[in-house]
Amino acid sequence: MEGVALLRSLSTCSSVTCRRLLFQPKNRPRLISSRIHRYKQQVQFLYGSSTRRWQPATTTFQPMRLRKSLSFAPSAVSTSPHPAARDAGHDIAEKLGFDKISEQFISECKSTAIFYKHKKTGAEVISVSNDDENKVFGIVFRTPPPLEQVLINCRKDSTGIPHILEHSVLCGSRKYPLKEPFVELLKGSLNTFLNAFTYPDRTCYPVASTNAKDFYNLVDVYLDAVFFPKCVEDFQTFQQEGWHYELNDPAEELSFKVLLQALFPENTYGVDSGGDPKVIPKLTFEEFKEFHQKYYHPSNARIWFYGDDDPAERLRILSAYLDQFEASPAPNESRVKAQKLFKEPVRVVEKYPAGEGGDLKKKHMVCVNWLLSDGPLDLETELTLGFLDHLLLGTPASPLRRILLESGLGDAIVGGGVEDELLQPQFSIGLKGVAQDDINKVEELIMNTLKSLAKDGFTTEAVEASMNTIEFSLRENNTGSFPRGLSLMLRSIGKWIYDRDPFEPLTYEKPLQSLKERIAKEGSKAVFTPIIEKYILNNSHRVTVEMQPDPDKASRDEAEEKEILQKVKANMTEEDLAELARATQELRLKQETPDSPEALRSVPSLSLQDIPKKPTHIGEVNGVKVLHHDLFTNDVVYSEVVFDMSAVKRELIQLIPLFCQSLLEMGTKDMDFVQLNQLIGRKTGGISIYPLTSSVRGKVDPCTRIIVRGKAMSGKVEDLFNLMNCILQDVQFTDLQRFKQFVSQSKARMESRVRGSGHGIAAARMDAKLNVAGWISEQMSGISYLNFLEDLEKRLDQNWDEISSSLEEIRKSVFYREGCLVNMTAEEKNLNHSTKFVAKFLDLLPSSASTELHPLRNQLPPVNEAIVIPTQVNYVGKAGNIYEAGYQLSGSAYVISKYIGNTWLWDRVRVSGGAYGGFCDFDTHSGVFSYLSYRDPNLLKTLEVYDGTASFLRELDLDDDSLTKAIIGTIGDVDAYQLPDAKGYSRLKDFKEFADVIEAVKDKGVVVVVASPEDVNAANEEKSGFFDVKKVL
Repeated sequence: MEGVALLRSLSTCSSVTCRRLLFQPKNRPRLISSRIHRYKQQVQFLYGSSTRRWQPATTTFQPMRLRKSLSFAPSAVSTSPHPAARDAGHDIAEKLGFDKISEQFISECKSTAIFYKHKKTGAEVISVSNDDENKVFGIVFRTPPPLEQVLINCRKDSTGIPHILEHSVLCGSRKYPLKEPFVELLKGSLNTFLNAFTYPDRTCYPVASTNAKDFYNLVDVYLDAVFFPKCVEDFQTFQQEGWHYELNDPAEELSFKVLLQALFPENTYGVDSGGDPKVIPKLTFEEFKEFHQKYYHPSNARIWFYGDDDPAERLRILSAYLDQFEASPAPNESRVKAQKLFKEPVRVVEKYPAGEGGDLKKKHMVCVNWLLSDGPLDLETELTLGFLDHLLLGTPASPLRRILLESGLGDAIVGGGVEDELLQPQFSIGLKGVAQDDINKVEELIMNTLKSLAKDGFTTEAVEASMNTIEFSLRENNTGSFPRGLSLMLRSIGKWIYDRDPFEPLTYEKPLQSLKERIAKEGSKAVFTPIIEKYILNNSHRVTVEMQPDPDKASRDEAEEKEILQKVKANMTEEDLAELARATQELRLKQETPDSPEALRSVPSLSLQDIPKKPTHIGEVNGVKVLHHDLFTNDVVYSEVVFDMSAVKRELIQLIPLFCQSLLEMGTKDMDFVQLNQLIGRKTGGISIYPLTSSVRGKVDPCTRIIVRGKAMSGKVEDLFNLMNCILQDVQFTDLQRFKQFVSQSKARMESRVRGSGHGIAAARMDAKLNVAGWISEQMSGISYLNFLEDLEKRLDQNWDEISSSLEEIRKSVFYREGCLVNMTAEEKNLNHSTKFVAKFLDLLPSSASTELHPLRNQLPPVNEAIVIPTQVNYVGKAGNIYEAGYQLSGSAYVISKYIGNTWLWDRVRVSGGAYGGFCDFDTHSGVFSYLSYRDPNLLKTLEVYDGTASFLRELDLDDDSLTKAIIGTIGDVDAYQLPDAKGYSRLKDFKEFADVIEAVKDKGVVVVVASPEDVNAANEEKSGFFDVKKVL
């Protein structure tokens, strides 16, 4: 009965986060991610689960390293100021079967939005037209478990149907009968977003592309997938996708699950849409099919289009699908009922699996949570709560955040503050890394701080800073690489999904102006004190969750699961066992058998002629190299100043992350850090400082830089550069207590990263063994950095004077004019206006470094290494330098690397092997080619797959269509103008030649895994001494 619960993730970017509120005051856990995870099992179809939690902004499966090219491209900015309003036309809409419900020009996003309803089915459609070339489509279904089953406390609907179905529908459909059309889209599309994700009450399927033909291809595949999926007829897809289990950060993940069950005991949020491991095996194929039939229906759908494409074409595409259905009662059956408020607070104490190392008494976590209302709130109240959230927690200077961290009662903040993406908003705040005796002290401190703030209010400077930060964020509308249209869709759907006005969340001007006027007239205390009192202090619907570390819990749970499996096996006859073995072999054969050429051709793709090429321009002024990007930015000026850090001594490298944090979170002689943070908030859109390292092709010495990034409205550019100068030259490294907090917070973040992002840890460790840039990066962000923080924490009091002097020495070694680079992005008039302020800033810098250069040539020993942590899944990496094997960089390397990930590794590591992620990466700067797996049940078996890559390439037989698809999929990842001529890609010979150099990874590569002690011990028994073992956590 050997086997694993098989899993395929939807993409290498499966976590999406975007607040429904009108701004994002800080990077905190938010939306539910789209993750079905897996648990190692011996019976493929018998057991498992997936857990849920709010996730930070997009989580990718890529190593945290600089890749492809060192680019200073500007951030995404607002759409152009004069969009061409487009309408499908009343007659066309009528002819296609749609009623026009309302139309509105939304000045905040310079768009015309039309709300349609499909006459036959009642499907609701919003069509947003503007000049944004990044076109977005999304279809959203309400998918809650039935309310009546929740009320009788039946856990049946924690079977995770919504999440399992989310993955399953993309496993082939009526028009696209492949095993995985999703994978084919990844291979040959220019998409800017391609994913799906599940909330506790809805499931979303969004896509985006700047290419119109590609966009409509994606839309058609997704519509066919959700309405006519093969999975409801294919039991094997149900087996493959149905039962999985994963646990990331045990305390926080379990806390979130416990919290929702405690806050919402009487409605749909009290069960787990991702699945409970004890309940998932009860899910039947009939229930699975019935759920799809009921909820994946046009009557239950909200459909979103956005961008510069033809509005009439949108309705034509939809009409062809929607007209095939009749109206359904699904909208009434899927409606979410509100949770009634408690009359008394509730306390919940749970245990979580913890490692045996360290002081378990200081690994407790406590979080205090409120359900804020018994129903949805009006927009002005939501905006006020969001404003309050930023005042309380939005910056290091925010009083609730600052007081909790300065108390020394815990290592890091937990709880996301205001969460308002569900029907009823919540507020959560707490600490992790708390001593058992301090649990009550944390609760008391939270309550007393909130009472004090309600009584005394916030300072004028704090309110002004928050207002400027929020308003700047709203007007900038900068979503980075995240499609702006998708961000707007997620805002809108937060109201729309509950049958409220879908346009309201997109129009912030009036409520924002009303709030500003009210604060000016009545004072901030009159605005915020009643909110704190009503929704928090006097609110009896309060749940306190305490998580206690238990080093034996994981083994107890595993023993219980094994006992269940043994009982099931004992009740199976020989015929049953034979049938199970046959079904397992049949499923594996299906997974490993390629789709037919006919099926592959059914998935639409582009030709090379469909891809435009765009040039880029940079300039230079004033003696110091200054790059100018003349782009429309809605009057925002973006600035980056890049400093060389190669003069920093080797022994000070590990202090650089803490040095960067100290610059922004310590005070000057004239201002404490609170005043400095508030001044930044009042005058700018934000300032950040961080290190960057990269190998340089053909050189041993790396590129090492510290980047100072800031943004401001054009009228405040002088303030921006004055503040940047103040931060770089005037901040004093004298506050030991603040620095202690930085160390504790950094240590807590690193521990969480080791647990939840082991692939990133493994990648950094391999790089450190193969090149100098990797070694430097790992010293500042890997296991070496965690070890440094643990040691630093112990000696802070005794060595503070020395540490303070070291921080000052770093400043003198980095911030000087010679060799620095300035990067500016704005409209031409604002770039010209900014020149004098840039010149003044540069003149105030020292002309050159006060210390000599200290070239680094360090690397970690090139031995195989196992980082052992308490986990039930592994992260398996292997890497080697193919430049050292004689490889000369060609554009084909990009294509081949992507192709390996989307075919060989996808099929063998993910589909057959059961890992959540399997991919490869080629760093063209250093020559390092690396393989990585993510949440992997295997270890040596995965390494065997890596070592088989060269044979896979040699045996490959690609036709012209497959080659073209591989090229196009690669161009979708890398800007066309950064790629060599596409002609260099189009030879199968390149794939065969790459096989020869990739043998170097097999023969001379280093292996790093982040894995469980059991799997590492088993590997070292099978291959004696294969791993050097390093225990962490």
